[in-house]
Amino acid sequence: MPKNDKLALFISYLKNERQYSKNTILSYQTDLLEAKSFWRENGGFVDWDKIQTRDIEVYLQSMAERKLSRNSQMRKMSSLRSFYRFLAKRKLIKVDPTQTIVLRTEERKLPQFFYAPEMKQVISSLQGNTALTERNLALFELFYTTGMRVSEVSSLKINQVDFDLQMILVHGKGNKDRYVAFDDKTKSALQNYLENARPKLLGSKADQDFIFLNNQGQPLTDRGIEYIMQRTFNKAGISGKVHPHELRHTFATAMLNNGADLRTVQELLGHENLSTTQIYTHVTMAHLQDEYQKFFPRNSRKDKKTK
Repeated sequence: MPKNDKLALFISYLKNERQYSKNTILSYQTDLLEAKSFWRENGGFVDWDKIQTRDIEVYLQSMAERKLSRNSQMRKMSSLRSFYRFLAKRKLIKVDPTQTIVLRTEERKLPQFFYAPEMKQVISSLQGNTALTERNLALFELFYTTGMRVSEVSSLKINQVDFDLQMILVHGKGNKDRYVAFDDKTKSALQNYLENARPKLLGSKADQDFIFLNNQGQPLTDRGIEYIMQRTFNKAGISGKVHPHELRHTFATAMLNNGADLRTVQELLGHENLSTTQIYTHVTMAHLQDEYQKFFPRNSRKDKKTK
């Protein structure tokens, strides 16, 4: 590695010191190389320490003109900010060109989730003894009762599941492990799938111990799970586009609606910051309405009798 290769030093830092996942590191690298390519094509690129605040502003303007989503712009700006903060701390640059850049965030959209009757509708539709039906039942029971990310489910292996304790060791984002619990119905669906359906799907293929397999005996991918969910939910009468992340939202909302505290939900979801979990407090409207009806003074029975 050349001594002056600042990007390579940053990537090494993300990998060895921060221990970020390969996908996260690739995302940073892609964002930074894209910015470098833009500056090279629009006036030349000498080195990272020659980039000025005006260059950052021009790059942000080009993203807006290309109509990139605000989330994409924020992510790319975050990558640049992290990179230059690293260079400044290591004294590889004199001035951080991102420090005066302010990018307004969009209003945060509330997460989409499914109501309990909708989930019951989906689960009830998965009755039958075919290998794929039994797999799908185990798959969506697991999503619904654990709040796991789709990448965590697709990479889940048999030795991560403790059926006696009804706990799963989840390998989460940024190589952060956590435990999640699952209920009796999920346990039953998982055991039935592993004992009866999974061997049929695996066939004569070499067993890599991934829990969820496709009809070719290969581990399900994130995209494969998304496709299965879309077909299963639409077939069950849930219209429109759906995504596994909505099941994560559903789990969090259900937990809070039933009295769980934010810290517990934060730990179960594997959120690094409590602020990320707090968004779910905005979608527990039924719980808030119920509490309001119970405790606001003018809603009391005594007050109603005196009207």
